[in-house]
Amino acid sequence: MPYDTVVIESERVENLNPSEPRNREAVLYWMQAAQRVRYNHALELAIRTANERKKPLVVGFGLTDIFPNANLRHYRFMLEGLQEVDAALARIGIRFILRIGSPDTVAIALSRKADLVITDAGHLRIQRQWRNAVASVIDCPLLEVETNLIVPVLTAADKEMYSAGVFRPRIHRCLPQFLVPLPSGKPRLSSMNLKIASESPIDIDNLLNKLNIDRSVGPSPLFVGGEQQAHRLLDRFIDCKLDHYDKGHNDPTKDYQSDLSPYLHFGHISPLEIALYVGEKNSPAADAFLEQLIVRRELSSNFVRFNARYDQYDGLPDWARRSLNTHRKDTRTYRYSRDQLEQAQSHDPYWNAAQKQMVMTGKMHGYMRMYWGKKILEWSKTPQEAFATALDLNDKYELDGRDPNGFAGVAWCFGKHDRPWSRRPIFGNIRYMNDAGLRRKFDADQYVQTILDLERQ
Repeated sequence: MPYDTVVIESERVENLNPSEPRNREAVLYWMQAAQRVRYNHALELAIRTANERKKPLVVGFGLTDIFPNANLRHYRFMLEGLQEVDAALARIGIRFILRIGSPDTVAIALSRKADLVITDAGHLRIQRQWRNAVASVIDCPLLEVETNLIVPVLTAADKEMYSAGVFRPRIHRCLPQFLVPLPSGKPRLSSMNLKIASESPIDIDNLLNKLNIDRSVGPSPLFVGGEQQAHRLLDRFIDCKLDHYDKGHNDPTKDYQSDLSPYLHFGHISPLEIALYVGEKNSPAADAFLEQLIVRRELSSNFVRFNARYDQYDGLPDWARRSLNTHRKDTRTYRYSRDQLEQAQSHDPYWNAAQKQMVMTGKMHGYMRMYWGKKILEWSKTPQEAFATALDLNDKYELDGRDPNGFAGVAWCFGKHDRPWSRRPIFGNIRYMNDAGLRRKFDADQYVQTILDLERQ
């Protein structure tokens, strides 16, 4: 299909500032959440708009050093991806402008040279604050484009969904419209010679030295950021893991997870591209994987979009908080401080292994992540303290922390998107997990040994 005949679904685009377009130097794509060139609806709309207006396109990025709970591990991974973005855009004649500063301030400054501004959608509180701040100040249109979800969040639902069972039919009804390929275009005019101050081309070490960030958590030894590595992992998943995913992805001793969550978090790869690629393979396990990629992941975005307290204990369901409160004074056989937990100093070798995996690599196996959160609830003085500890440790060490999936995942351990279960001490009606359950499902001791081996390397 010719590029110029492809229309990006109107439901993906929201006009945050309906001013009239200006007649200036360029069209601006303010990149923040979708840090990639391939399968990026915001970039494609920006290219098409620039071509229609006979203007060059520039891509701007604001690099803030005060993103909540982000540290050296997260910044290096992100900059590895942005370095690739810079080079890929240059190959098609698009100037990448990176500036250190609050993203909204950078976007406002760059907008003074722009006919209009196009940006990608983000649903966390800080992301929405940035976009609203820009929309309230600039004197040209600001178009926000949903590109990190397959179904736009406001199309899927107009309120908070309380379970995957309720949300799933809504998503499935929308897939024929939105699960479609996105052709890529090229600008007709180059912006490479525009004189606009920038920190690019990107020197990662130099930029990191300029940032006032937490350096207590070092880069992951296993994960390198960027589109290229994301697509290598996707290819490996398709070729070696997908057929085993439905039966093996909950076994931490097997390597059947995609490992794409860090790349999805930073927008280094598109969920739409992943879903289309997986769907082409006709694998018997494809549905199980797509349930996680589409339904569960987009349910998380629904959660942070419509629940203003998504990162707070008070954002949990009423039934869960009532049940936990009833049992808040129950006797706890083991109780650990946040520091003890961070140092993996519990009595439980399985939990300790999961904590060490996260600290060392930046990613914990998904099944162990559920067990990890449940045990923090069991071993903390109060459920409120447990919630704060789990969220803090998750955001500090996980490459995909500070993400809708992370907020929903922690909240799930405390009853979110779940139903009441049989009452028991401490947990009340919250779903319970224990080490015996781990041993029934997989060789938990082998998992511990794998992490010990990794620790010795």
